[in-house]
Amino acid sequence: MKIYTLTGDDGTTSLSGGRRVKKHSIRVEAYGSVDELIAWIGLLRDHKENHQRRELLIYIQNQLMICAAALAYDRENSNSRKYLPAADCISIIEEEIDKMEESLPPLTNFILSGGNTLVSYCHIARCVCRRAERAVLRLNEAEETPELVNKFLNRLSDFLFVLSRKVGLELDIEEIKWSV
Repeated sequence: MKIYTLTGDDGTTSLSGGRRVKKHSIRVEAYGSVDELIAWIGLLRDHKENHQRRELLIYIQNQLMICAAALAYDRENSNSRKYLPAADCISIIEEEIDKMEESLPPLTNFILSGGNTLVSYCHIARCVCRRAERAVLRLNEAEETPELVNKFLNRLSDFLFVLSRKVGLELDIEEIKWSV
C-alpha cells in the first residue's frame, strides 16, 4: 500500500467509515490538533529526563489516539467504528498530577515558560493541548462530541503544566514569576 492515495488532492479527507469531508472542516481541525499533541507528547517521551514517565506518556499518547478516532467517528455512516478513551483515563491523570504536586512548592504567581528546553516543550505541549480542547469544544457546538474527550484534554493540559514544573524542579531550573 502506498502512503499517497491522491484522494486528498481535492482538499478532502475521509472520516471513519469513508465519508469525505473538507480538510479544513472543524472536525478535521479538532482531530488534527489532537494528532499534533500526540507528536508533542512523543517529543516529551523521547527525552531521557522523562525516562521514568515513559510508560505514562505512551499511555497518554494511546488515549489521545483514541480521542482522535472518537472525533473522526461518522455517526451518519454505519461502517464507522465508535471509540472512547478509557473510563479511568481522567483519574489516572489526576493521580499523576497529585503525585507530582506533592514535591512542588505551592504556586502563588503565574510563571513564565522557559529555563530549559524540556520545560519549554512541556509548555508548548500544554498550549497545543489547550488549542485542541478549544477545537473540540467548537466542534461540540455543531455536533455532540464525547464528554470524556473534552474532560481528558482539559485535565491533560493541567498535567502538562505540572509536568513542566516537576521537570524544572528535577533539573533545578528556577521558575521565573510573572509580575507586572
